[in-house]
Amino acid sequence: MTVDVSKTDGPDATPPAGAEAIKAIPVRHPGRYVSAAVALALLGAVVYAFAQGKINWGAIPEYFFDGRILDGVWNTLLLTVLSMVIGIAGGILLAVMRLSKNPVTSSIAWFYIWFFRGTPVLVQLFVWFNLGLVFEYINLGPIYKDYWSSFMTPLLTALLGLGLNEAAYMAEICRAGLLSVDEGQTEASHALGMSHTKTLRRIVVPQAMRVIVPPTGNEVINMLKTTSLVSAVQFAELFQEAKDIGQNSGSPVEMYFLAAAWYLIMTSILSVGQYYIERHYARGSLRSLPPTPMQRLKSAVLPTRRAKGVTV
Repeated sequence: MTVDVSKTDGPDATPPAGAEAIKAIPVRHPGRYVSAAVALALLGAVVYAFAQGKINWGAIPEYFFDGRILDGVWNTLLLTVLSMVIGIAGGILLAVMRLSKNPVTSSIAWFYIWFFRGTPVLVQLFVWFNLGLVFEYINLGPIYKDYWSSFMTPLLTALLGLGLNEAAYMAEICRAGLLSVDEGQTEASHALGMSHTKTLRRIVVPQAMRVIVPPTGNEVINMLKTTSLVSAVQFAELFQEAKDIGQNSGSPVEMYFLAAAWYLIMTSILSVGQYYIERHYARGSLRSLPPTPMQRLKSAVLPTRRAKGVTV
């Protein structure tokens, strides 16, 4: 009796005697190569057009770290942070009011959201700046008294215009996050004797953060770019500083490209921060977190450690 000792499974499997080896032929995708060639050709045409344009590219590195530009970058970041603080605080308050069973507070929150979401930010900035036609002066008794034109500085106008408008959008984001938590969670916490405020703080809000954080990160990035609108009320943020330098140096278009480069740098940094914050709040909903870009890079570059004596 003879025994066939050929391997039939495993990585070192060999076909039985008389069987032909299967030759796998990969499927060709000519459309991929054509589309890649077209995309590269279009990209090359755009780069060539900009290279041949009458643009003084040397002015961009010359003013990239200019003191006025750096001041504008700082003012842009400061305005973004302060406006988002106002927007998030106001959004949480409006979301709670919107979900309240009190018809008065719910109606006030609804009207606020309807008004600020329905009017452009630029219009709101001009309205705040020119409310001196309605309120001639601010009178807070012995604390403060001054004319509206002196009280409403460009910074205060920017904060009110951006922050109060953002509160309307954050209210809807927070409301969606709170509604995403099952009502049974609230009922269970109330059954344990927790107050409504403690239930929100300890039970509902931590679970709602998974829904709230991603759109909030988008709102922060959008706010960073929206700050360019406050140049209309003469606040010295990045776009206003770049525009002033461009007018004085005779290179207005070059300074617009410079401002765009700084906006790209800042939004890229914020995007990285958003990624890790989302990853932090995803820990309770995923069994295993996906690898970070740095972990994927290390696994692709560094050799994989293998157990001693194991060969592949």
